[in-house]
Amino acid sequence: MDSKRSPKVKAIISWLLESHWSLLATDQPTKGCSGLCISSKQLPYHSSYEVPLVFVWRILQEWKKMIRTLLFAFFFHCALTQNGNNSKTWKTLDGAEPLVLARGGYSGLFPDSSLQAFQLVKSTSLPNVTLFCDLQLTKDSRGICLTSLNLDNSTDISHAFPDGQKTYNVNGQNIQGWFALDYTYDQLYQNASLKQGIFSRTGVFDAVQQISTVEDAKGVKLPLFWLNVQYASFYTEHNLEPALYVEKAIRVMGINYISSPEIGFLKTLNEKVNKAKTKLILRFLEKDTVEPTTKQTYGSILANLSNIKSFASGILVPKEYVWPVNTEMYLEPATTLVTDAHKQGLEVYASGFANDITMSYNYSYDPTAEYLHFIDNSQFSVDGVLTDFPSTASESIACLAHSQNATRPAKGPLIISHNGASGIYPGSTDLAYEQAIDDGADIIDCSVQMSKDGVAFCLDSADLSGETNALRDFLERLTKIPEIQKDNGIFSFDLTWSEIQTLKPQLTSPYLHSGLKRDPANSNKGRFMTLSAFLEIAQTKAVTGILINIQNAAYLASKKGLSITDVVANALINATFDKQHTQKVLIQSDDSQVLSKFKHNPNYQKVLLINETISAAPKPTVDEIRKYADAVTVEKTSIIKFSNSFARAFTSVVDDMHAANISVYAFPFRNEFVSLVFDLLSDPMVELATYFAHEVDGVITDFPATANAYLSKYTDLISQHFVTISAQFFMMLMGE
Repeated sequence: MDSKRSPKVKAIISWLLESHWSLLATDQPTKGCSGLCISSKQLPYHSSYEVPLVFVWRILQEWKKMIRTLLFAFFFHCALTQNGNNSKTWKTLDGAEPLVLARGGYSGLFPDSSLQAFQLVKSTSLPNVTLFCDLQLTKDSRGICLTSLNLDNSTDISHAFPDGQKTYNVNGQNIQGWFALDYTYDQLYQNASLKQGIFSRTGVFDAVQQISTVEDAKGVKLPLFWLNVQYASFYTEHNLEPALYVEKAIRVMGINYISSPEIGFLKTLNEKVNKAKTKLILRFLEKDTVEPTTKQTYGSILANLSNIKSFASGILVPKEYVWPVNTEMYLEPATTLVTDAHKQGLEVYASGFANDITMSYNYSYDPTAEYLHFIDNSQFSVDGVLTDFPSTASESIACLAHSQNATRPAKGPLIISHNGASGIYPGSTDLAYEQAIDDGADIIDCSVQMSKDGVAFCLDSADLSGETNALRDFLERLTKIPEIQKDNGIFSFDLTWSEIQTLKPQLTSPYLHSGLKRDPANSNKGRFMTLSAFLEIAQTKAVTGILINIQNAAYLASKKGLSITDVVANALINATFDKQHTQKVLIQSDDSQVLSKFKHNPNYQKVLLINETISAAPKPTVDEIRKYADAVTVEKTSIIKFSNSFARAFTSVVDDMHAANISVYAFPFRNEFVSLVFDLLSDPMVELATYFAHEVDGVITDFPATANAYLSKYTDLISQHFVTISAQFFMMLMGE
């Protein structure tokens, strides 16, 4: 569908949203009118034309994506409201829980400051969530909410007014673009639509809604409202009066917070606001940026907090002011800013939070870990966080903070490591396994490979070139084996164990193409483990169980004279895993003949690895699997259908397998936001919640700590609050 929609299409969408949400539950166009059309009498335009139903249905499908997102968020809201604990004590200035400031609403998914973004905040966030509106003024002094001064960054105004580009000097810098002060509000409303200003985010909701006024934003009726006036001097220079606008807005609408980076503007308001109802907040820019009124840098202004207290109740600072991050993307020690400001009676709010940006390696791509650094440490808590993803900030505050000692129930889904904690350390190394155990993995896994001289060891693939430096030292061993993989490789069974021990492990990232590395400090740490050493660490650490993955058995037996199944069986016997019942033993393979060789030991759970995506498991297939397997491991895409980076629906795979008493494990789970479809709000915990809600029996993850954090805090809520997406539930939610 074109990104620039006609008024007719926009009206149809508005009609659907306002009055006919139940239509969004259909998956296929139904017949109407002349078989393929619906009458214009059913639509917001009443004329003689008819609209092709398929066309309307396509619109419906686009908006179903949005509704699914709302539904996932609704589930999380249920958990948040149930698990919130008002008795928690916080190290904020007033001892209350930190505020969640939603920048432009839920701008991490919808276009900044759209009504959709405002409304989604309601169903995903804490009860005291604060809507954050960046004020821009139009030619006729109407206030609109948009973060960027240049409207072309967040609207399609350049299409409507191609000759409207201008250059203005803003605080000493020339900025080129389209500016609100050059247009009346009616011109903007009638001709410009909102778009997602960050191109890595979905554009599916572009050109659907018009620019929102401050009144529109306030009309959503979120508990608290924050108005940020970023460019007061600029508008004043061009004969608009932001101070008068704000004074009137406070009187008419009630504004809880007013912020600005301009000290003069705040001092103008200081004597005119009721400080019991409206707080003034000084917003800090980069430390070397000059503040327009005092001509001092913000870094130097920060040195005199007592002076700030004379005209403001608090400060809003980039998050790096609190937790600096060095050029190598590691955290430095926290500053004393929050503690110092609190001593002066100043609140401290931190900005710059989003799930889908690069963050310090210390957080392992888990956005909740970042929030917890700011709100739940032994020294301080900021008084609020400004974020594009308010649901993640809310879950961090309501469910994860102050719960370090939470324990998981004895029963529940399994957390299975993927080559140990391979998101933290090189996979299949001693450090990766130790980290996985420390991070709460129930089952640690070993994909067994064979050396030329018959030593069994753990590594994800028989090809050493991906996770070791074998290409540097053994390039002459490079060969192609079509039975194993299509690409050339250096294979473990062509090197002796002594040669393999000379190799260094490598921490790999599946998302290097997106610029997302995993912790470079750990790049070559750890040592590879033999199968016997792996079994020993499992026994010593008393993990719940182990998963042994057997690959390429037929090739090794026929071409290399190596019986990997016998080696594994003997290793388990030597470690007495064949007789004990305290630790689970999962034997996994994509080869049914391999699993059949272990069928005589009831202590072993046999797991069939299904590498291709499936959408159902017919009874004859399930019955066949049941002959040699007790469980299956399937890709995530076999459980939820995806299309165009959105979730479409659950498949029947889990239900089909469970009907035959076959357990289902899903893989792979990772923290990096690029691994998540847009419905999941760039939040790995929302993904986990979604799959656990569909009753998978375990997840195989590179980051066991994230799954453990979720299950430790949410398990008791899963059965109560997470339900299957279905048309019936759409109807219920929409009041049909």
